[in-house]
Amino acid sequence: MELNYPSIGFIGAGNMATALIRGILATGYPEDKIVACDPSVEQLDRLADTIISHKITTSLDSSAVNHCDMVVLAVKPQILPSVAKQLSSHIGSDTLVVSVAAGITLELLQSYLDGRPAVRSMPNTPALIGEGASGLFASKNTSQQQKDSVTEVFKSVGIVEWLGSETDLDLVTAVSGSGPAYFFLFMEAMVEAAVDMGLDRETAHRLCVQTCRGASTIATQNPDIAELRKRVTSPNGTTEKAISAFENGDLRALVKTAMQDCADRSVEMAQEVANKD
Repeated sequence: MELNYPSIGFIGAGNMATALIRGILATGYPEDKIVACDPSVEQLDRLADTIISHKITTSLDSSAVNHCDMVVLAVKPQILPSVAKQLSSHIGSDTLVVSVAAGITLELLQSYLDGRPAVRSMPNTPALIGEGASGLFASKNTSQQQKDSVTEVFKSVGIVEWLGSETDLDLVTAVSGSGPAYFFLFMEAMVEAAVDMGLDRETAHRLCVQTCRGASTIATQNPDIAELRKRVTSPNGTTEKAISAFENGDLRALVKTAMQDCADRSVEMAQEVANKD
């Protein structure tokens, strides 16, 4: 039986669009069902370089996506309103529009699109290596079939979580959207501390990165992270000493504050975009 693949158009050919295109191509998605548009020749050339074994349609003109079943708006929040409004006058009435732009609410997005079905997404940068985490929320007029198609797109670059409410996207931003930077900061601090203590930087970097990779892999196999920590924290041992220092410094409260600040900023950005429109 021949599969029915919806045609997908991407407006914007930056990192996230490139990751998604590369991901769905790796699943065997038909090349002739994918269109990528960007006003920058350099951006389209970079996309072509990363999918050199595939031949998708690329264009400097966004009208190339007009007949697609799904359009992914992979553009910055500042220009999304003008891009969406222009798109709305050319696409079909039931075309699904997916936004990866932070801070653009569904209400606002659909106002630009004359009420067309829409999905907001919050992916993260590990999608670039197929290890992403994406939160998704759909408008009420988005069909299950359309949601399934979006799931397949984002699942090609990592895990997918459909959310119970749109406000959960702000929490997803704090957990996974901005989350990679938290771990990079912690790794940066570990490497710097190791260097200050006398270890050469290259060795410190390799050990730190591999430790994070190994710990992450173990955590994917056991949902009880607290138990995992306890297993490597022997009473009165070296690890316990380090953990005590973190706890005495109130690391948990600091993490909670940081994540709340992140979620609050996500809400503020949405309000700023709405006020400018």
